[in-house]
Amino acid sequence: MVEKTFTITSADGVHARPATVLVQNAGKYESDINLHYKEKAVNLKSIMGIMSLGIPAGAEVKITAEGNDEQEALDHLSSTLKNEGLGE
Repeated sequence: MVEKTFTITSADGVHARPATVLVQNAGKYESDINLHYKEKAVNLKSIMGIMSLGIPAGAEVKITAEGNDEQEALDHLSSTLKNEGLGE
């Protein structure tokens, strides 16, 4: 399993549009990918799960991936967060 922590830099936090982009990108991989915020973890391939977390600006989140393509998935999602201006 691989994991990486990010700080949400978007003033709007994680709202519908960037959440959709994350879900679409996570869906390209076979690995189990989860988004952790506070004490909750949700499947990053589930838009409803991500939206249920209500992640605000400045929050720290962790993405974990486990499976055959875990490192590739984490690297791609890391780039996606940065490219979308969502986190670093």
